[in-house]
Amino acid sequence: MHDVIPDVILDVRYHSNDNFMGTVVDGYHRDVILISKPAAAALSKVQDDLRQQGFGLKIFDGYRPQKAVNHFVRWSENPADRLTKQTYYPDLPKDRLFELGYIARKSGHTRGSTLDLTVVNLASGEELDMGSPWDFFGEVSHHDSPLVDSTATANRELLRQTMVRHGFLPYANEWWHYTLANEPYPDTYFDFNVE
Repeated sequence: MHDVIPDVILDVRYHSNDNFMGTVVDGYHRDVILISKPAAAALSKVQDDLRQQGFGLKIFDGYRPQKAVNHFVRWSENPADRLTKQTYYPDLPKDRLFELGYIARKSGHTRGSTLDLTVVNLASGEELDMGSPWDFFGEVSHHDSPLVDSTATANRELLRQTMVRHGFLPYANEWWHYTLANEPYPDTYFDFNVE
C-alpha cells in the first residue's frame, strides 16, 4: 500500500491483539497492507479526493490469506473463548457471526481487492466518528443503521460516496468494508502470508 499511497495511515489490527479474536491472526507476519494493483490505483484516487477536503484514509485490513479465514473459523468453534465478546460482539452469540454475515468462510479479502478502512482528519490525525468501531459486530455497524447520530451518518456517507466514486462497492453490514467493483481476481482465494 505504501508504494502507491505513501501518506496513508496503517493500523494492521490482525497483526496485533487488538481485534475480535484478541490475538495475532494466522498469516499476518508483518504490519503491512497488501492489495491488488488496480485496487491500489483506485484507492490512491480516493486518498487524493479526501486530501483536498482535509481528510485521509486509515487502513485496517486489505489482502487476507485463506489461512487467516480458517483461523477465524477455528475461533468461532471454540465457545469457551469469549475474551473479546464485550468489545466486539456484546449482543450476539459467537456461533451466529457467520450466519449473520459478519465473518465469512470465504472472504473477499482473500481475493486481494477488498479493504477495511476509515477516514481521519489530517490536521489532528483523529478518526472521524463513524458511530461504531471497526469490526464491531452488530446492527449499529450497518451502513444505514438508524442507531447512529447525524454526525456519524454524514461521516459514513463521506466515506461511501468517495469510495463509490472511485470504483468500490460497499458491504451493507459493515461501514468500513469495500471491494473494487472490477476486481482482477474475482474467483481466486490466495493463501500467501502478509509479509
